[in-house]
Amino acid sequence: MFNIVLVEPEIPQNTGNIARTCAATGSKLHLVRPLGFEVSDKYLKRAGLDYWNDVEIFYYDSIDEVFEKFHSSRFWFFTTKGLNVYSDAKLSYGDFLVFGKESKGLPEELLKARRDSCLRIPMLKDTRSLNLSNSVAVAVYEGLRQSGFEGFRTRGQLHNLKWD
Repeated sequence: MFNIVLVEPEIPQNTGNIARTCAATGSKLHLVRPLGFEVSDKYLKRAGLDYWNDVEIFYYDSIDEVFEKFHSSRFWFFTTKGLNVYSDAKLSYGDFLVFGKESKGLPEELLKARRDSCLRIPMLKDTRSLNLSNSVAVAVYEGLRQSGFEGFRTRGQLHNLKWD
């Protein structure tokens, strides 16, 4: 599906929630050190609940390591500094969706070099950015929507009742 890259995440509950989103969508999680928590952190596991073992997680010492390993892949950078709206980008399965740390986002040097791949989730003027785990969910589900939710169950069913 998608590859979610968290660059130096700081809050374990956010990473746990993102792991749960990855489990529900088949996305892979790539964590770039330093992490602001221990991977065994109880808050991380609590937020990920029993989904934690259903996620493919990879660890790197730098974002450059990710770029080198996946040099032929497409990367999208989610930032409040992006000039393009996330829903205007043509996201595809296999793309890397990159998010920065909660307190500072992605480094500006990184964004300047990849200006056309920087995406923004619109918000009201003079407001704080969305929570990191919410931003990841918005991005992943936009990509899934663009792909027609291929491979996903799109209809629910109530017990003892079928929708007509």
